[in-house]
Amino acid sequence: MNPAGKRAWSGLYLFVVFAILYAPILYLVVYSFNSGGTMHGYEGFTLEWYGEVFSDVRLLIIVLNTLVIALLSSAISTVLGVIGALAIYRVRRQQSRNALLSLNNVLIVSPDVVIGASFLILFTMIGLQLGFISVLVAHIAFSVPIVVLMVLPKLQEMNPSLLDAARDLGASGWGVLTKVVLPVIRPGIFAGFFMALTYSLDDFAVTFFVTGNGFSTLSVEIYSRARQGVSLSINALSTLLFLVTIALVIGYYLISLRNSRPAEGGQSR
Repeated sequence: MNPAGKRAWSGLYLFVVFAILYAPILYLVVYSFNSGGTMHGYEGFTLEWYGEVFSDVRLLIIVLNTLVIALLSSAISTVLGVIGALAIYRVRRQQSRNALLSLNNVLIVSPDVVIGASFLILFTMIGLQLGFISVLVAHIAFSVPIVVLMVLPKLQEMNPSLLDAARDLGASGWGVLTKVVLPVIRPGIFAGFFMALTYSLDDFAVTFFVTGNGFSTLSVEIYSRARQGVSLSINALSTLLFLVTIALVIGYYLISLRNSRPAEGGQSR
């Protein structure tokens, strides 16, 4: 097969894959504007369901809860993840470093149901009431390994001679960290923060286990409403959540693009 034919088949394959992935989401988005009130026939355009979402005071409180949990857990997990990545980077023995990375990766590949059930058992054993604190701790726990994976490659790309030069010039340990290390790994820090933020906003399985009666997040609320019956307000709410996630991904991409330009400029010189 000639190169043009291979490119055509590759393009067709990608189109089919993306169509399968995004067709249900587009179907949900389109019917969030349906005036008919059902998912069986599109009768006309309306913003009624979005107005219903924004007029629901309880739902707005849940949105605020979700944003607070996401921002707070992302900030804390970013700090802890940077500290963890620095600790792993300082380990000299390759076997010990690989062991620590394996322990870190186990939390990422473990099923969310297992993580959620484990935290539920832990909180029950220690007598912690399920609610804001339990959800926050759980979100920090599954976000820290993500931040470590985002930051550690940037540390490994860093030239060790920069650290030696900073020390030779009289910089303290804190000065080396703040003036040399953190600027170098800044793209990884931003990447880890946005990834943690996205995971926190989208998480359902872990949150479902550790949330209490008086506290909920958007993902759990959408699931609860969907069980009560099909309502296009669920479509509107899901569409808004999807748009927020897209905005976060675009923001992360633009920040990464901006951070990569100075590095490319420096290499070209």
